[in-house]
This record gives sequence, C-alpha cells and structure tokens, in this order.
Amino acid sequence: MAKKGQRFQNYTDEFKHNAVMKYVNGSKSYQSLAEELGIRNCTQLKVWVKKWKNGEVFDNRSGTGGNPLKGRPRTNFKSIEEERDYLKVQVDYLKKQYQNLEREGKSRKK
Repeated sequence: MAKKGQRFQNYTDEFKHNAVMKYVNGSKSYQSLAEELGIRNCTQLKVWVKKWKNGEVFDNRSGTGGNPLKGRPRTNFKSIEEERDYLKVQVDYLKKQYQNLEREGKSRKK
C-alpha cells in the first residue's frame, strides 16, 4: 500500500521497451539488469517482460482514461428549491418501496 507522501517513479514506454530488449537479448538476471538501469525493484522488470511476451501494452492502468459515465452521475441544481423537490420525490419513492417490501415479508410469513 502506498504511504502518505510517497512518490512513484514513472518510466516511458521507450525505456520499458529498451529494458525488456536488454533482458531478452542479454544474459543478465532481472536483479542485475534492474540495478544497472536504476529500476527500484526487479519485479517491475519481470512484469514488463511478461507483458511484452504476451503482446500487451506496458501501461494499462484502469484509473486513467476510463469511462466518464461510470459512477454516480453528478446532479447540479439551479436553486435550493429545485434540489428540495428532487429529494422529496426520492423520499416518496423509497417510502413506497419500503411499504412493498413490508407487504412481501408479511405474505411470506403466512
């Protein structure tokens, strides 16, 4: 887990590709090549090699450039009254749903 204030190292796709090629074409271990290139952890190099062998993109983080419609839609109201009316309608709907659930529960018990 990331610590507060921790800074992450970013590598370009060109750097990653060159590192993978050095590993694939050379005879060095992950550890020694990572030290030589200044990569903090040799596991990172292993991940890049695995992605290269599988034909995947190096950087496929889910948080970047995702679907803008994902998640709860933001509702902006023009006035407080409009927001109040919106919330009242939601409460009324939920009250009706709760009553229906109670009825279903009573009918199942019988």
